[in-house]
Amino acid sequence: MNPLLSRLQPYPFERLRQLFAGVALPADYSPISLGMGEPRHATPAFIKEALVASLGGLASYPATAGEPRLREACAAWLQRRYGVTVEPTAHVLPVNGSREALFAFAQTVLDPSGGDAVAVCPNPFYQIYEGATLLAGATPYYAPSDPARNFAVDWDSVPEDVWRKTQLLFVCSPGNPTGAVMPLAEWKKLFALSDRYGFVIASDECYSEIYFQGEPPLGGLEAAAQLGRTDFRNLVSFTSLSKRSNVPGLRSGFVAGDAALIKAFLLYRTYHGGAMGPAVQGASIAAWNDEQHVTENRALYRKKFAQVTPLLAGVMDVKLPDAGFYLWARVPEALGMTDAEFARALLAQYNVTVLPGSYLAREAGGINPGAQRVRMALVADTEECVEAALRIVQFIQSRT
Repeated sequence: MNPLLSRLQPYPFERLRQLFAGVALPADYSPISLGMGEPRHATPAFIKEALVASLGGLASYPATAGEPRLREACAAWLQRRYGVTVEPTAHVLPVNGSREALFAFAQTVLDPSGGDAVAVCPNPFYQIYEGATLLAGATPYYAPSDPARNFAVDWDSVPEDVWRKTQLLFVCSPGNPTGAVMPLAEWKKLFALSDRYGFVIASDECYSEIYFQGEPPLGGLEAAAQLGRTDFRNLVSFTSLSKRSNVPGLRSGFVAGDAALIKAFLLYRTYHGGAMGPAVQGASIAAWNDEQHVTENRALYRKKFAQVTPLLAGVMDVKLPDAGFYLWARVPEALGMTDAEFARALLAQYNVTVLPGSYLAREAGGINPGAQRVRMALVADTEECVEAALRIVQFIQSRT
């Protein structure tokens, strides 16, 4: 077996399963899960219809590069959403969801032959960054988030000797689990570091279409264009239909950016078998070409966050995120509980699942920046999320 597999840590939901082992669930409360970030709004009917309408292409092998119509739809969306102009055949590549693409991209970019390759990732973070780095033979470095800046990443804390060894930087904006959005000044800083040290930036933007203020989150390609980097040098952005269009089971997204990196990634994917099926391509074209369902989806999230956040803010340190569909809440000190103890006791008493924040981070410099926080995914309908919030309020009040 590949010895690098032994370096992988248990996935957060496996740890959660172990944490909950032996818990006797209360019979008088129906289960409500705020644990997994899986969209649960209804998939728009027109996307399902487009999927069925494209089944005629199943008799042919799909091209790894995707149909021209799909790449054109993705490029057109980038123009509408970010005001960014790209060449579909050079700058865009369809992928089977951002998770698969993030993992595969690391295998394309990282070169461990020198023995000291590093990939920098935010902390807390999406665990695929770590796993992809480890299986590519590189070492992850965890850049901590700063609670004083709404959990924006403290890039200045990364030592110069780490930057010198860095080959890949993962950024996530809007962030998981905190919802923090990177401003243009932060992008400018990262681009300058990339130019100085030569590393590639992988920008995970799968939560970009769920936001709560008037202005949509700034994207990596948009930031590059605003700063005159129209060649998107050493930058690839990753986006997905899962959250935007409520189709996590479709496994569809695309990457866009530096033409040389896209060319290399296409070569890797040709051997890796990363082609998107024709029916999924047909449904994806329909989804990328429509914005009405995205606006309606965003309104549903805004409604539930407007109702749930004030309820929880009465008993916890929590506030409306910049974007995304998570609340990143602090466990009250008065409870005398760790984040894992809080999650287990909440399940046992009120049958509500939340994810311990420490499971989404790593200890670095003696600190786990996710400790004493819990992540709540407000993915169910508003009524169910409000009911979960009321139970959490009751749980905290009953113990303080």
